[in-house]
Amino acid sequence: MVQSRVGTQCHQVPARGNVSAASKVAGRVNPAPGAARHGLILLAVAALLAFGALLSAACAARDLPLSSGHAPELDGGVGWLNSERPLRLKELKGKVVLLDFWTFCCINCMHVIPDLKRLEAKYPGELVVIGVHSAKFDNEKETANIREAILRYGVEHPVINDADFAIWRAYSVNAWPTLILIDPEGKVAGRYAGEGHYEELDSAIAALVDRFGKAGKLNRQPLNLRLEKSRVADRPLSFPGKIAGDPATGRLFIADSGHNRIVVANLSGKILDVIGSGKQGATDGSFARSCFHHPQGLALKDGKLYVADTENHTIRLVDFDTRTVKTVAGTGRQGEAPGGAGIALKTALSSPWDIVQAGDRLYIAMAGYHQLWVYDPAKNRIGPYAGSGQEDIVDGPLASAALAQPSGITTDGTRLYFADSEVSAVRSAGLGPGATVNTLVGRGLFAFGDVDGKLATARLQHPLGIFSFNGRLYVADSYNHKIKIVDPLTGTIRTFLGIGKAGLADGKPGRLAEPGGLTILNGNLYIADTNNHAVRVANILSGELKTLGLKGFPRAIPESKER
Repeated sequence: MVQSRVGTQCHQVPARGNVSAASKVAGRVNPAPGAARHGLILLAVAALLAFGALLSAACAARDLPLSSGHAPELDGGVGWLNSERPLRLKELKGKVVLLDFWTFCCINCMHVIPDLKRLEAKYPGELVVIGVHSAKFDNEKETANIREAILRYGVEHPVINDADFAIWRAYSVNAWPTLILIDPEGKVAGRYAGEGHYEELDSAIAALVDRFGKAGKLNRQPLNLRLEKSRVADRPLSFPGKIAGDPATGRLFIADSGHNRIVVANLSGKILDVIGSGKQGATDGSFARSCFHHPQGLALKDGKLYVADTENHTIRLVDFDTRTVKTVAGTGRQGEAPGGAGIALKTALSSPWDIVQAGDRLYIAMAGYHQLWVYDPAKNRIGPYAGSGQEDIVDGPLASAALAQPSGITTDGTRLYFADSEVSAVRSAGLGPGATVNTLVGRGLFAFGDVDGKLATARLQHPLGIFSFNGRLYVADSYNHKIKIVDPLTGTIRTFLGIGKAGLADGKPGRLAEPGGLTILNGNLYIADTNNHAVRVANILSGELKTLGLKGFPRAIPESKER
């Protein structure tokens, strides 16, 4: 029996997978005088795309259409990863096959990865998972960038780069993520859109294994794969996501996300401390014994460091006096839907990606809920601050505004500013009564590009980091491999670092690779240069970019002072 289920989705494409065309139409805005008619046409196109997205979302509430008969072959990809050669469905006869249509920018796709790992572990001989990477953003179409995402998130099954949406169209997919289950005879057995389908998939796979096992039609011989991780050596840093600084002590705090730890260094790169064992987990305790799971955002408050422990769905507190780590918010399980405010340790979070202090509170870019949250340590309470939970770009009062995977947050003391990554936007949220959400840069889910100039016509591509300094906003325009400066006073944006292509080069303007986090200390901009596995530093006046040499990693982490 063929199954069709819809869960929480990232979003639907505007028209049969033609993401590139939609983004280019929205991104090519001519800011020159005399272009009023052209601008009106673009606005009309944007309105039609928005209507199409709403219509798709409405249709997604019903069962999705199903393929009948044998599953289409995996033709049309432009590259394979975690496999030395292309795989064919006809060669996988006797296997249960699960196709995961994903794109590495999408938080819902990231949430599916742990479920896939559990299924792969439970059915090691019977199940073959194949990731079909159908990119939303231009940057995601490059096989090399997909490879970095595979390494970052620990994906250990074959992945095909479906850059031209050939396989996507063959299977009539219309949303990220979508999972297609194929039985050992090569027939489609189920389709599941969105995240949160582990139990259904487990039940369906178990039934197929039982049925075809009794019929003697299962092939339990495991595949011999060449994993991408076998081709790389370990590095001092692995996919550093965020970075924070302490002006009082001249310390840098680096989220060494791929190593599941926090690294503390001085401004010359000398390692002062390492927080976390490096093992993936959620253990509290001493610096040496504690564990994180791909930590991201960092914020220093009252001499203590708060950590957005993203894949543990928690907020952790680092106490330098006792040299301990403890969980202060989140249940440790991903929340299914945003609720109201509650006791911090009893309230479920979803992929907290960044964190900033403003007054006595901490504000969190809660990527998985498409909201900003607020945490009050004194009252031990946490809850939504801005955003309805709908994934979109809609301004207005805090509660009714729509956000789209906020992944970076900063403040100038009067407003919050955040990088709203899935709409390639820089937005703000007020602090205080009657506050509203407003957009500085950004137009829609498929409006992205690399355009400087006036904010109204500017374009970014999936920004992940932001930092406020002296009235300006420094933005990690991650998928353009640039750092840009937004000036709200003049209403303009300009490129500060990077040439628009990934690379590692010092100098001016230098080259970056998906930078994710920013901080400024002593007139220098420090950058978590994620895919270069490095911290970069640039003088904010000269724009000269250098790589910070980290030195003195301890062989062992000293134990805490706890008793």
